[in-house]
Amino acid sequence: MNVFSKFPRTFWVANTIELFERWAWYGFFMLFANYLTGSSDLGGLEFSQSQKGMLMGVGTAILYFLPVLTGAIADRYGYKKVLFLSFIIYVSAFILLPMFSTFTGVFLMYLYLAVGAALFKPIIQATVAKTTTDETSSIGFGIFYMMVNVGAFFGPMVTLLFKGSSHLIFYVSAGIIMLNFLLLPFYKEPGRNETEKQKSPILQTFSEIFRNMGTILKDGKFIIFLCIVAGFWAMYHQLFFTLPVFVSQWVDTSALYTFFQTYIPFISDNYSPAPGVMDAEFVTNMDAFYIILFQVLVSSLVMKLKPLHSMITGFLVCSIGMALTFMSQNVLFTLVAILIFGLGEMAGSPKISEYIGRIAPADKKALYMGYSFIPVFLGNLLAGIISGVVYQKMSDKVELSHRFVTEKGLQIQEGLSTNAYFEEVARQVNLSPHELTNLLWETYNPSHIWMVLLAIGLIAVVCLFIYDRIINKEQ
Repeated sequence: MNVFSKFPRTFWVANTIELFERWAWYGFFMLFANYLTGSSDLGGLEFSQSQKGMLMGVGTAILYFLPVLTGAIADRYGYKKVLFLSFIIYVSAFILLPMFSTFTGVFLMYLYLAVGAALFKPIIQATVAKTTTDETSSIGFGIFYMMVNVGAFFGPMVTLLFKGSSHLIFYVSAGIIMLNFLLLPFYKEPGRNETEKQKSPILQTFSEIFRNMGTILKDGKFIIFLCIVAGFWAMYHQLFFTLPVFVSQWVDTSALYTFFQTYIPFISDNYSPAPGVMDAEFVTNMDAFYIILFQVLVSSLVMKLKPLHSMITGFLVCSIGMALTFMSQNVLFTLVAILIFGLGEMAGSPKISEYIGRIAPADKKALYMGYSFIPVFLGNLLAGIISGVVYQKMSDKVELSHRFVTEKGLQIQEGLSTNAYFEEVARQVNLSPHELTNLLWETYNPSHIWMVLLAIGLIAVVCLFIYDRIINKEQ
């Protein structure tokens, strides 16, 4: 416990700000995939999986590319000022986003929200890096990652209570972000000297940004590292892009519902869209719950490992866990698979920031932390393809239902919601919707997408192993 006393107050204030920001973000983001593709009679927009993959993949990728610029801007103009601007954009975007229902409108508003997130992201990680030492960095980033997941857990748990109105989901997130305005006066910018505080013309600032980009791009070893880690993020983001949809479409959650109905009826009463069914986001949100329970323990176990070695182990376990989540319709199997995935995530993901934080120059922490988002940018682009085109072709229940209708020569009236369409198909073949789901599962094998995810994860693991052994010998 003595190590905790070594963190300054700014470390704890920054982590609390991170907690509320992640609370607001995941409060809507965990529900976003099903909001985009869900049936209109449940408040969904009924976008195709390909549209969802493009919107979430490209939009989120841009979010993670912009910190390359916003990190340097924060270094130049001050973390506190940029945080204030970020919160203004966040609040206005959350209020405006649910007012749009067309693909173009939602996409543009999501990009606006992404700007707010991009302004925020590098600052807190840079603060953590500047307020920790080699002795405390592993635990420090472990605490940071745990706080991320405290927010990530409670965000969806709160917004799911308002799932009857999609607008309220976004408004709750706006309200949570506003709490950070109260914390901002207590945030003291760490390690900023007089040179950093001097104002420069915006063109000069961007000139320096691109000059720094050129310097970093010359570091081939670092660029290779970023590209390898992109494979991990492509697999990781299926937790948000694809798994909630997969659980909603295919996984039988009745056993979990029965358990909570018997022992904790508050949960089954408030996190169930229908009797015998649990919200898909409640199931996938167990990843954050596991991290709250085990992150500090896992960080303590791997704190003496080299960051790259911890990443290799974590990425391997993550890949196996994510692949397993798509292999079964049994919700208990899914929960165990999410735990396996979470353990790998706890061991590997925080070490990425720690590794980059250690090698970054002291006066360029935010800039380098901005580059830590480049693999997340690339990973999101690939994740969008997997979640969109690949999932729609291999595993989408709506797409497979249409294929089934065509093969059987059924005639279904147009204009039905997604749910009404599926119920009509089931009626015409004399099956219940549950029985039709099982028939489609056995006929078209939507679980085979697990092989795609495992392959991507294993490629990243092998490449990182080679990087450690051959390219990174001196580390």
